[in-house]
Formats: sequence, structure tokens, C-alpha cells
Amino acid sequence: MSASNQTTDSQLSLFGRARQRISSMMVPLIIGCALFMQMLDSTVITTALPAMGHSLGEDPVKLNVAITAYLLSAAVFVPICGWAADRFGARRVFTSAIVLFTLSSTLCGVSHTLGQIVAGRILQGFAGAMMVPVGRIVLLRSVPKSELVRAMSFLSMPALLGPIFGPAVGGFLVEYASWRWIFFMNLPIGVLGVVLTLRYIKEEASERVPQPLDVVGFLLTAVCMGTLVFCFEAVGHGVLSSGMVAGLLALGCLCGYLYLRHAERSPNPILDFRLLKIPTFSVALLGGNLCRLAVGAVPFLLAMQLQIAFGMGPFAAGLLTFAGALGALMMKMIASPIIRRFGFRRTLLGNAFLCGLSILGCILFTPVTPHLVIIVVLMLGGLSRSLQLTAVNSLSYADIRSDQMARATGLASAVQQLTISLGVALAAFVLKCSMALRGSGTLEDMDVTYGYLVIGISMMLSVTAFRKLAPNAGAEVSGKR
Repeated sequence: MSASNQTTDSQLSLFGRARQRISSMMVPLIIGCALFMQMLDSTVITTALPAMGHSLGEDPVKLNVAITAYLLSAAVFVPICGWAADRFGARRVFTSAIVLFTLSSTLCGVSHTLGQIVAGRILQGFAGAMMVPVGRIVLLRSVPKSELVRAMSFLSMPALLGPIFGPAVGGFLVEYASWRWIFFMNLPIGVLGVVLTLRYIKEEASERVPQPLDVVGFLLTAVCMGTLVFCFEAVGHGVLSSGMVAGLLALGCLCGYLYLRHAERSPNPILDFRLLKIPTFSVALLGGNLCRLAVGAVPFLLAMQLQIAFGMGPFAAGLLTFAGALGALMMKMIASPIIRRFGFRRTLLGNAFLCGLSILGCILFTPVTPHLVIIVVLMLGGLSRSLQLTAVNSLSYADIRSDQMARATGLASAVQQLTISLGVALAAFVLKCSMALRGSGTLEDMDVTYGYLVIGISMMLSVTAFRKLAPNAGAEVSGKR
């Protein structure tokens, strides 16, 4: 072979490797953007409720049903995401979900009645239940395990950034534009997501033969998930009596128990709890969900503290909490080296305490605390929670085979959906108990202090799960020898 031909082949080889590298980076970025769109949309609407109520001629309190409709729809349909990915193809389901999420966002933006808003939010919830979990399946099947930590760092950020950006973006759009733009802003993101998905993501054939839908299991999990999420939301918003909440909780637990009995007999249960026999998966699910309590609760507690207890405006408070987003972004660069240096066990054990301390540090905030101090504490919190989510998300799939990815993602997504809702409900319940003990209907800083205490201690308790990990757990993924 001549020197010129060798040079040409070498250039083509370098070009091919560069193209493959770009493609491998684009997959987690695309999935991460889809997750960010969902997380932002689910938090930004809260700030816009008063303006929406004025525009539609409805009581803003009644518009809480738009939030609940989304959460209920997502909770009901998230258990079937794994089955849908195996049955129709992960790439096809993911692309269709982005299209439906974008269209339903547009429908919400052009709505003129509460009924139209609720219908659009139900469609959004269904699309979100397919979009993010199935996107995670696409990622897991596209990325080798040696690069899983780097890829998961893109997925941990949106879960942190969405609740932080949401109030600030919502406040800005409502104040300077229109509440309808909180939905219209998803249109260009969705179009770009579909184009990039078709360009960079290939359909991977599932190694598992598609099975019929477990209809009985779907109905039981739908009632279980729906009632529990609605129960948690009712606690957070105080819209139901204690008796009705207890009844919903009992119904959800009963359906959950009946599903467990059904799953023992079913050859293809819709949520496969047999996967919990894999040590790394079960530990990551339990310990990781104690971390996700904070993902839902901390932004809520910060909003209550800064806006109600301290009297700050939503936009100003949102700018302060942006420090947490900055910390999460910074951790993206160093998460992989940290996990490779210390391994999953040592990283998760040590960082669980740092996460808890960063939450407890918010107790020290007062109306006269310098903003620089608040920014530093929130940035440290963003750093530690980003590392913890990256680690548990990567560890969850360290020992999962390719043919188990869809079922593992379905189970993990269903549990995570409950946990994040429980985080907000737990924080709201603590605030209400504190206010009741004081005999006051007005929120004060002391009430938020108890909320931080409960969530911070819950975070630290996750060490009881991570202590069960072997020292070399997930070594193939972490790269630690």
C-alpha cells in the first residue's frame, strides 16, 4: 500500500472515531435535554398559577388540578414504559413521546378553559412517563458500561436544574411576557430533540422477545401509583381531609400488596421485583431514593423560606437558588474522576453526609444573612447532590444485563416517581405540623427549620443502605481497580 493511501486510510479512521465520539456524547445530551424539558415544565407552572387563574377566570387554587393531573398521568403510565420499549422499540417510543409532549405543551398554551388545560396536562403526563424512562433505556443500550458514569452525569443535572430554574423562569415569563410562554417554550426544544434523535440515535434491537402486556398488573399498579401520588399531593396542598387521605393511602397500599402477590405468579410482571435480588440495583434504589427525597423537598423548602418567611419576590429568590444549579454544573466535570478514584461505596458513604450537611446548613439562613453566604451553601449543596445522583444512577445499572435494561428502568422510574412526590409531601407535612404545634396559620422561619432537619437526616440515613455495598461494587462502571 502506498504512503498516500495509508495517509488517507488513517485520516478516514480518525474521522470515523471522531464521528463516533460525537455521537456517543450526543446521546446523553439529547436524553438529558428531554429530562430537563420535563423537569422544568413540571416546576415552572407553579409560579404561573395566579396569572393563569386571572386569565382564565378561575380560582388559582383550583388550578392546582393542572399540576395534579400531570403527576397522576405520569404515575399511572410510567410502569409500562419498559414494556413499550421492548414492544415497539426504544427509539421509536422516545421520539413519539417527545412529539406528543411538545404538541400537548402547545395545546396547554392555547387553552382558554380549565378543562382544556387539564386535558393537555394529562397528555403531557403520559408523554413524560414514556419520554424520560425510555430515553434512559436508549442511553443504557447505547453507552458501554465503562462510560456510564460520564453519561449519567448529563442525566443527573436536569433533575437538579429543573426545580431550580423553574421558579425563576416562570417568574420572568409571567412578569414580562405571558403565562402561555411557559408551555410555548417547549416547542423549539421538542423540535430540536426530534431532529437530533433521528440524526444521532439508532434503533437497537431488544434482546428480549416482546411479551403481551400484563393487563392485570397494569391496572393494579395504575391504581396503586395514582392513589399514592394523589395522596402525597393532597398532603402537600391540604386539599383533602385527613380521613380521605388515609383512605387513599390504604387503597394504594392494598393495590400494591395485591400486585406483589400477582407478580409472584406472573411470568412477565409489568414491574419485575425479582431484579431487587441484584445487590447493586437494590442498594442504589433504596439509598438513591432517600437522596431523591431531597430533590423534591429542598426547592420547595427554599421557596417557602425565601419567598414567604423572608418576603423575597419569586424572581429574586430564583436568582439566589441558581447557585445550586451552578454547583451541579461544576460537578459534571469532576464526578467521573471522583468515582473512579474512590469507588462507588466510599463515594456514596462520604457524600451522603456532605449532602445532609448542605441541607442542614440552610437552617442558618436568616433575613439578614448575606446573599454571598446563601450562594456558597446552595452551591455546595448542588455539588454534593449532583455527585450523589450521578453515582446512584450509574450504580443502579452496573450489573444489569442488556436484556434486563427495560424492566430495570421501568421499576426504578416507578419508585422514583413516588419518592419525589413523597419528598414534597413530607416537607409540607412537617411544615403543617410545626405550624399546628405553634397554633399559628402563618409560616415562619422556624417551621422551615424542622423541614430541613427531617430531609437532611433522611439523606444521612442513606448510609445504612450504602454500607451493604462490597468495596469493589460496580468496578466495571466506576473504573476503580
